[in-house]
Amino acid sequence: MTQELLIEIGCEDLPARYVLSLAEALAAGMTTGLQAAGVDHGEVRPYATPRRIAVCIAAVAERQPDQVVERSGPSLSIAFKDGRPTPAALGFARSCGVELKALKHENGQLVLRRKRTGQPTARLIPALFEVALKQMDTLVPKRMRWGDGAETFVRPVQWLVALFGDKLIPIRRFGLKAGRKTRGHRFHAPQVITLQSPLDYESALKQAKVWADFASRRDVIRRGVELKAQELGGIARITEELLDEVTALIEWPVVIAGKIESRFLQLPPEVIIATVETNQRYFAVFDEAGKLLPAFITIANIESKDPAQVIAGNERVVRPRLSDALFFWNQDLSVWKKDANSGYLELGNLLLSTPWGVQARATTYLKGLGSYDQRLSRVQVISSFICEKLRRSDQNAQIAAVYAKLDLFSKMVFEFPELQGVMGSYYARSCGIPEDICLAIKEQYLPNSATSDIPRSFDGRVLALADRLDTLAGVFAMGQRPTASKDPFALRRAALGVLRIIREGKMKVRWFDLVLDAVAQQPVAEDAKAKARSWLREFIFERYRNLCVGSRLCDDAPEITLEQFKAVESLKHELLDQALATGDNSQAEVAEQARIDDIEDFELRLAAVQALASLPEARSLTTANKRVRHILRHAEEDCEPVNPGLLTDSAEHELFAKLEEIERLNADDIDYTQQLINLASLSLVIDSFFERVLVNAEDAALRRNRLALLRSFDRACRQVADLSQLPG
Repeated sequence: MTQELLIEIGCEDLPARYVLSLAEALAAGMTTGLQAAGVDHGEVRPYATPRRIAVCIAAVAERQPDQVVERSGPSLSIAFKDGRPTPAALGFARSCGVELKALKHENGQLVLRRKRTGQPTARLIPALFEVALKQMDTLVPKRMRWGDGAETFVRPVQWLVALFGDKLIPIRRFGLKAGRKTRGHRFHAPQVITLQSPLDYESALKQAKVWADFASRRDVIRRGVELKAQELGGIARITEELLDEVTALIEWPVVIAGKIESRFLQLPPEVIIATVETNQRYFAVFDEAGKLLPAFITIANIESKDPAQVIAGNERVVRPRLSDALFFWNQDLSVWKKDANSGYLELGNLLLSTPWGVQARATTYLKGLGSYDQRLSRVQVISSFICEKLRRSDQNAQIAAVYAKLDLFSKMVFEFPELQGVMGSYYARSCGIPEDICLAIKEQYLPNSATSDIPRSFDGRVLALADRLDTLAGVFAMGQRPTASKDPFALRRAALGVLRIIREGKMKVRWFDLVLDAVAQQPVAEDAKAKARSWLREFIFERYRNLCVGSRLCDDAPEITLEQFKAVESLKHELLDQALATGDNSQAEVAEQARIDDIEDFELRLAAVQALASLPEARSLTTANKRVRHILRHAEEDCEPVNPGLLTDSAEHELFAKLEEIERLNADDIDYTQQLINLASLSLVIDSFFERVLVNAEDAALRRNRLALLRSFDRACRQVADLSQLPG
């Protein structure tokens, strides 16, 4: 027999960001507990509204199946000495609650095995609910305590429902005893609703003006917003984040529209969007050409008898916010135009006598790193270095660097900090600054998340790179590295931004060269710069590893594994260290080629390793390379060239000839993938060698020659990557 299980926690209004995650955690905790107890169940449906989180689980078995409990104890050699039980054996029996003779001897161990009768599921549910609550607590860093009780939750709990079929489950929590009474909409149906079984839950709430299912409520809101936008002659801007938040704020969605006064349309659309979306959780509407319409769409939580009053109330809330924004916009424009018309721009220096210029010189960027004026000068220089390495003009990038941060001193960005950069581009455009420079100013903070795009323009990429590099170099030079739990300057995000811009923008520049340039500009002592260079090399490369591993280099490539990454990383590190350790100028070119900060070269090698991994010969080849590395690691003989006259077995001759053939092929073909494909043909030959040839021959000359042959094989396996790092 099976029954439906319903658990509901009724609360005061929950923060929107926790509504869905708490419901999913409750559902996951209960189902995981049932599965661990061996209780079968059917479909799991979480429910989430601002005032409740719940889970309904279908077809839950009424009884836990009988189980065989098995527990292993000490080995027999420890459990018995001279045929007599030791304290270890007696203690194990005591911990199991049985006599020693009840334990079995299996596979050299004492073993307890006994049958445990399954319990009724209803008896298990309270304990499972407690475990689920602990999991839910981990999602919320700060919880509330109310009344005289010591228990905590996100918000005060007002009621509990726990039904298994038509039976109540005796759960006591939050000073409440679980019952069968839930509540409907606060205004439309405030009366108590008595549930006879979990099957009544969703339909009973819907009659009481509560749309309990989060996913379907979200779909209803989306469709309603889209239809209302069509009525207004436009298209609604619906972001997934805003849609989720609105869904979490509403129990009974009612779509309404309001008007934006035409005078506010002179504001940049981003300002209006920030006002209606971020502050009010409304949806903006655009026409087919992408122009903002003087309207917004919002979701009410009530079916009003006088919708006009609700609309008027929403319009009344928006109006003063947009009025403030319009005032800030006009004030900022007047300041910006004074600065621009005063001819203040001289590359490398900000000569401002107007308020923003004074603030740029007077405002400290970070203690020890100078003012914002000095920071912008450093960003200019770094931008110039980047352009020089890319052999592009630095004129636009340098001008953009001068203007880049001035909007931080504007009233608009003070009110809407999320619009930094965006507002700077509008202010620059308003006084005739070229569009390329305006776009670079707007794009300087991209990418601003793991999924956002990098800047589209070249100057935007240069400015974004220079800005992040100055931040990384400056903070590291001050010794303020991020810890495992704290990264107040978002340095990990800055490093990922540097790598993504270079990688996705296909910029032929090495990131460590840029780090060196950026560190050199910092106003700190030389020993601090040396530490910063060392720390940044490892810090950024660690971010690069995280960026690559588990990702695809292209859509049709497999995911990159940690072993594949290490195969390239270890080879590049080793080649660089060996080349630099010689101190020989002739090794400079080798050292340059071995640099691990060449993203393009690194990823060509990664792609080649992925191609090799797909070949049937790959496992045999890498296994052989591991074996060869082990042999060579323990060989005492000095490295000598192979003497063809000492090759006695046909397998030796075949391996030697194949290695020479591959060396000729790979010398003419610099494509890494083809080099490894050529190398794969060695797998059968090296297998035959190990089957027929004794490497550690008694004859010293033969032994040295065979080791030299294996060294040639190992070198071939390390031209593109260290194949011994791959799984064999």
